[in-house]
This record gives sequence, structure tokens and C-alpha cells, in this order.
Amino acid sequence: MGLSEEHWRRLPELAKFPDRASIETDQSPEELAEESRKIRRLQMVVNMVTQVIAQDSTITVDEASEMVADTRRLALGMFPEKELAFNLIYWPRLQRLMRERFRLQ
Repeated sequence: MGLSEEHWRRLPELAKFPDRASIETDQSPEELAEESRKIRRLQMVVNMVTQVIAQDSTITVDEASEMVADTRRLALGMFPEKELAFNLIYWPRLQRLMRERFRLQ
């Protein structure tokens, strides 16, 4: 019991992931542009926070923890229903940085 020859021929076509533009959404072009701006802003904030924590030798663990908490609050303020996405994308990066920088367990 396997795939027919027709399925095998169509497999590359079926395996293509749709690009963002081809996915139908209820968002207008302006809303999509605004979402893209917010994503870029969040990426810049996370990058800046990680750079400061990694490079500023005078920062304390409490100050760094507050920066991470503020970053999380900002992300959830910008994307209220995307806590899972933040936890999957940014949280491991920030946790790893805190562990490495302050030798936390």
C-alpha cells in the first residue's frame, strides 16, 4: 500500500510551502504592513536587549532580569495573543543568554 505514480509525480508540487502573500487573510495591506513593522520593532528590541546584557559588564543580574521582563511585556503588549510564539522564539534565547552571562542554573 503506497503512493500511486501520480502522487509521486505531484509530490514536489504538494510539498511546496505557501508564501505569506499567497495565504488568504482577512487583513488589509495596511494591517499587514503594520504587523510587519511591529515584528521588526520587536526583533530590534530583543537584539538590543541581548547586546546590552551580553556586552555591558556593569549590568547586574537583577537589571538584566528586569530588561528581559520588560521585553516580554512589550512583546505581549504588541501581540497580546502570541505568548506561545514569544515563549518558543525569544524566551529560549534570553534564558540561554542569562545562564551564560551570569552562570545561572
